[in-house]
Amino acid sequence: MASLRYLSIAVVAAASLLAAACATDTGTNGSAPPTTAQKPGTPLSGGTLRLVGGGDVDHLDPTSAYYTVTNGILRGYARQLFNLNGVAKEAETTKGFAVVPDVAAELPTTANGGLSADSLTYTIKLRDGVQWDTQPPRAVTAGDFVRGFKRICNPVAGAGAPGYYTSTIKGMAAYCAAYAKAFEKAKPTAAALAAFQNSHDIAGVRAKDDKTVVFTLVQPAADFLNILSLNFSSAAPQEYDQYVPDDATFRQHVISDGPYKITQYVATKSIRLERNPAWTQASDPIRHQYVNAVEVKMGVTEPDAVQQQLEAGSADLSWDLPVPTAQIPRLKSGDADFKIFPGAVTNPYLVFNLQSKNENGAMGKVKVRQAIEYAINKVAIAKIYGGADVATPLHTAIPPGNIGYQEYNPYPTPGDQGDPAKCKQLLTEAGYPNGLTLIGAFRNAGNHPANFQSYSADLKQCGINVKGLPVRQGDYYGAFLQNPTIAKDSKWDISAPGWVPDWYGNNGRAVSQPLFQTNCAAGTSNYGCYSNPKVDDLIKQALAEPDATKAAGLWHQVDETVMGDAVIVPFNNQNTPIYKSKRVRNALYLPAFQLYDITNLWLDPNSP
Repeated sequence: MASLRYLSIAVVAAASLLAAACATDTGTNGSAPPTTAQKPGTPLSGGTLRLVGGGDVDHLDPTSAYYTVTNGILRGYARQLFNLNGVAKEAETTKGFAVVPDVAAELPTTANGGLSADSLTYTIKLRDGVQWDTQPPRAVTAGDFVRGFKRICNPVAGAGAPGYYTSTIKGMAAYCAAYAKAFEKAKPTAAALAAFQNSHDIAGVRAKDDKTVVFTLVQPAADFLNILSLNFSSAAPQEYDQYVPDDATFRQHVISDGPYKITQYVATKSIRLERNPAWTQASDPIRHQYVNAVEVKMGVTEPDAVQQQLEAGSADLSWDLPVPTAQIPRLKSGDADFKIFPGAVTNPYLVFNLQSKNENGAMGKVKVRQAIEYAINKVAIAKIYGGADVATPLHTAIPPGNIGYQEYNPYPTPGDQGDPAKCKQLLTEAGYPNGLTLIGAFRNAGNHPANFQSYSADLKQCGINVKGLPVRQGDYYGAFLQNPTIAKDSKWDISAPGWVPDWYGNNGRAVSQPLFQTNCAAGTSNYGCYSNPKVDDLIKQALAEPDATKAAGLWHQVDETVMGDAVIVPFNNQNTPIYKSKRVRNALYLPAFQLYDITNLWLDPNSP
């Protein structure tokens, strides 16, 4: 998800942090004033980090969260066995990155007994001092990680990429299938869900003792530690058995093992995190607890309004809205608080609801989808986001900078500006000579309404009328696209989400498996429920292939098959413009979240 960047903090800075751990907000900026011994650049403790934006989280439950902005705050309250660090320089964002221990005491190797000779068994020791924010604080155990893995296939909220786990861990696929079958008709109450989890085991996930968790794989997986670094792999305290995953009650009882805890959550309005007194710096090599609190204010849906607050100093970071496109030329000319980080993403892209029955099941017909591939003016969409500095037309399912990418263009149009005539021709061949009407779901904030207007205008030129369905920004992924029932009920036909790979480096599976492998369960990222046995088989082959070059070739075959089926229309590979207030220091960028790391930045009270 993010690059490796070991943070080198001076001993005096660590001592200063510990001494100031109980500091309270003081001064007009809400930060502790510097002492006379303060050295320039040395982290200060205190203050409230203020984020402002439009919508809500998709989920607060770490098992289910899969929205970049949610992961930005989840990093503060949920920990995994391994993790990745942020980067300070734009040029470093898409290099191959290494995994570092988080709750794990060390990286597993054959030398330390953590990795078996056949690379199928991982024996992972937990570090000392990691605690839940319970009363009294309680140690995070190997059993808590086992519980977390059992929750991945819950039938209520699910997880966005269960394939990462079912294709690697012994018995995970069978466990998930049994979980789904058990609740085909039964009501998924908290008690019933907990009863299933506590009476069924995953063959390849077990707690050897309180300090040791053991994973057994079905085949070697060189990226397994990357999978263990994802939020889906978070530990889960025993208290979570009392709640239906991520329901309204759960969201009021989130328990933290990170440096911050959620002290207030008001749906669609605000989130507040404060220091977790059960957390210690000695138990966490990745995060810090520099700021006293993190506040998220929602309801501001215009990027210009957010930018004004950031430049005025009344807010520090944007929560979920982009830098206004019209402001980018001014900011890039010399504003030190503005950066553009290079992307290796598919953002946005058009996805088809293959379950829709609208227009005689038009979305299920490959020629209709191929017609739409030719219709889109990708240059116009790139301009919405800032033009060539920010977005460039994309032709492939796997974007540049990811394993399996090879440039080719299966649906070329003049200057990437669309070909209405070709679109009309294919629609006629598909049996729609007079066009058709589709439902286009779009987020109601940021650049998304303009993006919808652009692609719907393109489709109108070739006879496709698109009725807009605005969806609240915070509901778009978790409550809407990732709910297969909504797709099956034909509530939408097309939509334009974005995809950021979960990690870079050895990441062949990080695009293709979540988006294109058969998966129509709750929480899926295969939003239109695409299923092709050939793609599933190619993914299986690629995951089993030990030769990196051959594996990359197989991932490219996945790309070719997916694009031949016209499953998505890739619009742009997009860079990430990001702006911070002047008082934000040590802003380390997390590429998989497209945000700065809230657990490593600190606030300068002397900046306006």
